[in-house]
Parts: sequence; C-alpha cells; structure tokens
Amino acid sequence: MFEKILVANRGEIALRVIRACRDMGIRSVAVHSAADADALHVRAADESVCIGPAPSRQSYLAIPALISAAEVTGADAVHPGYGFLAESAEFADVCGKCGLTFIGPPAAIIAMMGDKVRAREAMQGAGLPILEGSGVLETETALLAAAARIGFPVLLKASAGGGGRGMKIVDSKERLATAFSAARAEALAAFGNPDVYLERYVARARHVEVQILADRHGGVVHLFERECSIQRRHQKLVEECPSPALDAEARRALCARVVEAARRIGYQSLGTVEFLYDAENGQSFFMEMNPRLQVEHTVTEMVTGVDLVREQIRVAAGEPLGYGQEAIAMRGWAIEARINAEDPVTFAPSPGRITALRLPGGPGVRVDTHIYEQYVVPPHYDSLLAKIVAHGDDRAHALRRLGRALHETIVEGPRTNLDLFRRLLENADFLRGDLDTK
Repeated sequence: MFEKILVANRGEIALRVIRACRDMGIRSVAVHSAADADALHVRAADESVCIGPAPSRQSYLAIPALISAAEVTGADAVHPGYGFLAESAEFADVCGKCGLTFIGPPAAIIAMMGDKVRAREAMQGAGLPILEGSGVLETETALLAAAARIGFPVLLKASAGGGGRGMKIVDSKERLATAFSAARAEALAAFGNPDVYLERYVARARHVEVQILADRHGGVVHLFERECSIQRRHQKLVEECPSPALDAEARRALCARVVEAARRIGYQSLGTVEFLYDAENGQSFFMEMNPRLQVEHTVTEMVTGVDLVREQIRVAAGEPLGYGQEAIAMRGWAIEARINAEDPVTFAPSPGRITALRLPGGPGVRVDTHIYEQYVVPPHYDSLLAKIVAHGDDRAHALRRLGRALHETIVEGPRTNLDLFRRLLENADFLRGDLDTK
C-alpha cells in the first residue's frame, strides 16, 4: 500500500480523497494555488505545497509543478480527483515515468476514452450499442453525406470534448454548414482539437450511467447505475441512484453488458460508462466513458455502502478486489443536489465571501463540502460549493429527506442555486420521475 499520496486537485474532492487517505493510514499532500492558501483541503492534509498563482494553467494544470511537489514531499502516488488533469493521458504517463503511481487507468485507456470517436468504436467492438453516427468529419461533402445517411435531426459533437462545448443540434440541411464551422471553432478553442463527428439526435433523452470498478487481475464489478438527466448547459445538477427509468431486468442487463465490455477492453480502476437512454423506445446507447472518479460517486456510496475512493486507491496499489458481484447490494435510494455559487436563473458565477453558513444534517443526509463561514469563493475555478445527498428507503423517502436538507441549508454572501432545487422538488414531473435532459 502507498505511504503518501499527493492529491492533485482542490475543493471538496481534494478533501474527500484526503479523508480516505486518513481512514487508510496513508499520509496525504495537498497542493494549492496562491488563491487557495486558506482552503479546507490544505488544512486537512498532512503536508501542503503551493504550486503557483491562481490561474489553473499555472497551478492545478501545471504538470511540472505537480511532479515537483510529489518529488519534494516524497509521495509515491498521485490522485487526480476529477476535473483538471484527471483525464489527462499525458499526466498519467509522466507520473509513471517519474516513478509515481497514477491512481486511475493506464494512460493508453485514458487516451482512448478521451477521443470520443475511438471510444465509440472500442465500445461497439466490446458489445455496447451506439447511436448511428460518423467518424471524424473534415469536409462539408463528408458532413452532408453522413447527415443524409443518419437522417435529421443530428448532433455535432467534439471528438476531444465534453461539457457540451463543440456540440450543436442541427435539424435541417440548410443549417448544417454553419453549425459545422461553429462546432469546429468551439472545439478548437476549448480542447485544442477541431475534430467533430455526427450522431443521431434523440429528442427525449435521459442520461444514465453505470459505475464500475476493475482491478489489475481481471476482476470487474458494477455498482449499479445513476441517472443524471437534470442538467444545465450539459452540466449535471441532480444525480440519483438507481435510475427511475430502469426496472430490475433492464438494470441487470445493462450493468452486465458494461462489465463484459470493461473486461474486453482491459479496463482497470474506477470508471463510469455513460449512456443516452431513449425514453420513447427504452433503448440505451453508449455515449462516453469517464475513466476517473465522478462528482456523483457519493450517491452510489450511499446506496451500496462501498467507499469508492478507498477501493480506487486499493486497486491502484495492485490489490485484487477480493469480492465478486454478489457481494454488492443496492439498499434504498439516494439523490444528490449540487449547490453552486451561481445565479439560480442565469447560472452566472457568483464568487465572494460566505457571510453566513448552515449545513443540514440528520438521518440519511450527507454533505460533501469544502466551504466554511468567511470562506471566500474564488472566481478562478468551478462554482461547486457543496453536494447534499439524501438517502431513503425508496425514491419518495429520499426526496422528502432532500427537501428537509435543502430547507435547513443557509448560504449567505454569494448567490446560489438552492432555490432552483427547492422549486424542482415541487415539480410534479420530477417527483414522478418523468424527466429528460431538457
């Protein structure tokens, strides 16, 4: 087992990993930018290193600074959390070359999954269904031919992308060329890669994903599925486990296919296979795979009782899972709301000092956060403040507990999206589980 882990991240996820390290008797190293000197993850770790000024590219995305911090503190492994360099094949490769264990999949797997076209091809070859689509499109002639074959509406997507950037819905031939140019420009600006491809657009889509865990010895298990259909700008706001869209048989079949696909591609570590669920015909189609820990891992932990960060660290150290699928059971229902420092209507970021704070508690409620009263939310990073997770015997019970938790929560200073969730819990469609990504 590792003796010391450098946590190459910030905020609530850095604190989450540091807590797992302490539970396992592993020393932890926090890194921070100049803007995060007073952050909670810095206080919680055994050691801390300032790695640069506030801008991410000069700190949390600066690979040489992170490697230097690991070397000077004697860390033997690096946990990337999520975001920043968590899906960087280059970072994973550099860690290995510097004698550090990257707590995640091998660099080759990360590179494959980072290219959405390659990932589609690999997972189709491993037995997962995909939407009708194309390879990378470089000319308008190829674009028109692909759209004619697939049929409108179509979705233009960035091959190297995520988060909705470089994504355009096109409902007619006349709009195709303009959307193609705009998508390529967005993809280039966001990811340094202009490649885009086409997929059939599904109007009433739900976002369902399967959590898996794989060791280096061929052991693979799933930890059921989550639904993440409530989104803004293609960023998830509400996650729940299990999905209200799947019955027991559909769940069993989907999860079994994902486990087999992971075995076929030789996957290792924690990962999430994401599907677009066509609500009109009940079919699931592979979208992408996130080869890392996800923000919403907490709802899976609440339902299964499995500490996913601990398991991720164990398999990275070479330990076998030590259990099979039959050891993992689903108990009740869990729902998470992401509390962000942003306007609840426009979603514009709202940094600033937290002047008053009250966080919820009580049976079945978990809060993962890095904020505290008088903490200053910096303008440089993601706006996530806290994740409030409620667990209950069933969905209705979990929703009532989430409502209680939201009612108890007070965050003054920055604007937050708390009111959005309170209104959501009064929405009849949401309460029925009748939802989609729109």
